[in-house]
Amino acid sequence: MPNRPPAFEHRQHLEVETPEHVVLDYELAGIGSRTLAALADWLILGLTVTALSLASGVWRNAAPWLVAVLGLVLYAIVWGYFTCFEGLRRGQTPGKRWLGIRVIRDTGHAVGFSDAATRNLLLPVDLFCLVGVFFIAIHPRAKRIGDLVAGTVVVRDHPAEVRRPATAPAGPAPEAQTTGSPLLSDEEFRLLREFSHRAGALPHPVQARLARNLSARFSGRFPERTDDDAGFLERLYQDELARRRGRFGSRSGTRSSVADRLVARKSARWDEFQTLAQRVARDGLDGLSADELPDFAARYREISADLARARTYGAEPVTLTQLTRLVAAGHNALYRDERQTWRRIWVFLARECPAAIIGARRYVALATLVFLLPAVGGFALLRERPALAPMVLPDVLLERAEAGAAREARGSGYVEDTGGTRPLMASMIITNNIRVAFMCFAGGIVLGVGSLLLLALNGLSIGAASGHFANAGLLGYLWTFVIGHGLLELFAIWVAGAAGFMLGKALILPGDLPRRDAVVLAGRAAMRLLGAVVVFLLVAGAIEGFVSAGSWPLPARLAVSAGSLVFLALYLWNGVRAVNGQRSTVNGE
Repeated sequence: MPNRPPAFEHRQHLEVETPEHVVLDYELAGIGSRTLAALADWLILGLTVTALSLASGVWRNAAPWLVAVLGLVLYAIVWGYFTCFEGLRRGQTPGKRWLGIRVIRDTGHAVGFSDAATRNLLLPVDLFCLVGVFFIAIHPRAKRIGDLVAGTVVVRDHPAEVRRPATAPAGPAPEAQTTGSPLLSDEEFRLLREFSHRAGALPHPVQARLARNLSARFSGRFPERTDDDAGFLERLYQDELARRRGRFGSRSGTRSSVADRLVARKSARWDEFQTLAQRVARDGLDGLSADELPDFAARYREISADLARARTYGAEPVTLTQLTRLVAAGHNALYRDERQTWRRIWVFLARECPAAIIGARRYVALATLVFLLPAVGGFALLRERPALAPMVLPDVLLERAEAGAAREARGSGYVEDTGGTRPLMASMIITNNIRVAFMCFAGGIVLGVGSLLLLALNGLSIGAASGHFANAGLLGYLWTFVIGHGLLELFAIWVAGAAGFMLGKALILPGDLPRRDAVVLAGRAAMRLLGAVVVFLLVAGAIEGFVSAGSWPLPARLAVSAGSLVFLALYLWNGVRAVNGQRSTVNGE
């Protein structure tokens, strides 16, 4: 009858070669552990959101500025919980840490903030009808859509999860044991080791029966003993283990005996590294002292070499699994991206993001056309057929158009809020616009069709609304409100649409690259576009909440609009300089 392979071999695995030329065999996290981790995270998120919502309700009338800040914080928590934890805490949210799983790159490296942002901006797509669960179930690497775009996987990465057989305490053994040769064959030693490792988990009657049968096998060679069967077997195992640690440990010289000696001699070192790895997994490398940090790196190289030897000499699967997870823990800690300093964030927002817009100018132009053509069509349609307004416009716009003439006659604007409510309005506008932009990007995963539809529908809506207000003689009344913030807001939506188009194009026409690699590269480039989008929408939201919704006269609004145009031009010019600098560097090399 053929031998049944070990249970863990039926699990999904990912092999990655480290810079030390050691292959790591990661065990991929399955639906069960990822679901439990997600439930724990959503419970934490729900409790936090509930607490902040209650606080906003209590302070709504007393501190409008505080309510506005809480609104932004609430939105940032909902959208940024998974991104910040995974990007800044080495791929683990609290739920993932509880389950002992971690997000890493396909290359085995720790995820950066942009990788975490990419996979989690697509979370709404994965949650829609549980599409992500379906992909995890069928994908050979258990990836949801966010993982496909970000180039990430979720793996088991708990250095203490796999237990090896019990070993003798570290330190030198008695001379009589360390200088003697092994007394048992390799098969007999493994049998004793398995009994020592597993006996404690068995019911007492079963354990006693196994100990009696096994001790009978050795009683002829070791007739003198004073303890019970289980005690005799444990003493015999510890004595043989000490002998195999000694100079004459390799009794037969076979590959398996060399592997057994490696385990016997190095297990104490592995346990010490495991303790360090657990600390690093909890506190990061900053949790190590100045003396411990180089020791951790040296031990990582030692464990990597031990893993290579263990594989060469055919060590048992449980030993290989333990060593693999220890090496993976060290690899993730040592080979990670640089820290997210304030200077790095500034370079990203001020240079890399505008440079990405310049590089994606064709996509931005396409997104602009996809928006403007329906806008022109919607304007012309409502001008030609005013009766269509109730069918294509929401009730709130129809009501504002009806009240517009009276409001304009008494000198009121399209929207006017009192000074106390403007911070809250600005907060609401910013969060709503960022949500629309992120959805416009996420729609690109549907072969770019989602981004195209969102751009076209938004353009059609603005064009139709303008046509309806023009029919009422109120076009200037409407655009007096829009002109201050509209330029930055519209450009941000076009850039978000361009990011979605880049994603869709990588799916349809990957070029010379494998499709999965093309999608990952497009996702990373899109993150820079979305960084610029957030900058634009923060400025536009502040203008809309404080200027457009106020009672500022038209000349002041035009001045603000001109200022936003100058800001946009300078921002993009900084991107042109960054692109030219990169080209000069390449040509100089």
